[in-house]
Amino acid sequence: MTDSDITRRRALTLGGAATGAALGIGLTSCSSDSDSQTSSDASPSASGSAGATAQAASDTCVLNPTVTQGPYYLDGALFRKDITDGKQSVPLTVRLTVRDQTGSCAPVSGAAVEIWHCDAWGYYSGYTTANPGGSAPAESEDTSGANDKTYLRGFQTTGDDGVVEFTTIYPGWYTPRATHIHVKVHTGGKKADNTYEGGKVNWTGQLFFDDKYGEEVYKKSPYSRHTGSWTRLDDDMVYAGGGAKDGLMTLTGSVDSGFTGTLTVGIDPDKENSGAGTGGGGSQPPSGPPPSGMPSGMHSGTPSAMMPSDGASASATS
Repeated sequence: MTDSDITRRRALTLGGAATGAALGIGLTSCSSDSDSQTSSDASPSASGSAGATAQAASDTCVLNPTVTQGPYYLDGALFRKDITDGKQSVPLTVRLTVRDQTGSCAPVSGAAVEIWHCDAWGYYSGYTTANPGGSAPAESEDTSGANDKTYLRGFQTTGDDGVVEFTTIYPGWYTPRATHIHVKVHTGGKKADNTYEGGKVNWTGQLFFDDKYGEEVYKKSPYSRHTGSWTRLDDDMVYAGGGAKDGLMTLTGSVDSGFTGTLTVGIDPDKENSGAGTGGGGSQPPSGPPPSGMPSGMHSGTPSAMMPSDGASASATS
């Protein structure tokens, strides 16, 4: 993929996001002052991206378009706070606050928040043969004992304060995407057999990290065993450059002690928006087809075969 390809695809993505905003598609982010600041105790020294400064105003609800769920979604994630399944990497706590943007941004209690992301080498559970790009060890070399069908996936239910918290690891990278975490907010369903059934998806989004954190994290083991060029925020085809309103988390902590990432999002509990195919980004495996094909256990809801009719955007991934 050339730089011009990435630039053109990102321009298409931003155009799609603007169209979504005009149509009223997406969610709002009820941002606070804390969303617009980076903690002074974070150790990375590299300068942050320009997108980090484009934060929403204090206590203002602003439209944030839904984005694609990507090709690595799996049904049946488990309810649990700790989703690491033994993966040993830089610790990360993800703390999200869900609010109802149709009223006064009051907290939404009882919402099921689901997240999933790749491991330190760029592999997703359930898709461990998908090539992450660059040069990475085979996923089977990871001897942490993680369950290759469930690691780094899970649900939590918001309390009366609208907050959920996950214990996980800082994600690795895969080409051509910037570092990110996928998230869905569900309402109206119920917990059954330790997973979520029924109801609807109110929002599908992605959480992002300022580039300066990756500059430090990816120097450490086990991340350092995945070599190559990782994508920065300004070159990502999904991140729209709007700071917190577009999913840029506020991080505190350090690469040595671990990080806590926070973000406040607003939803309309009466609307459904799964994110399938919206907001740009496509749904192809990273770096083209994986070495031995996609895993045979793909769930029926995964858009693995969605090939854009426009050949110029066929390599986009989420």
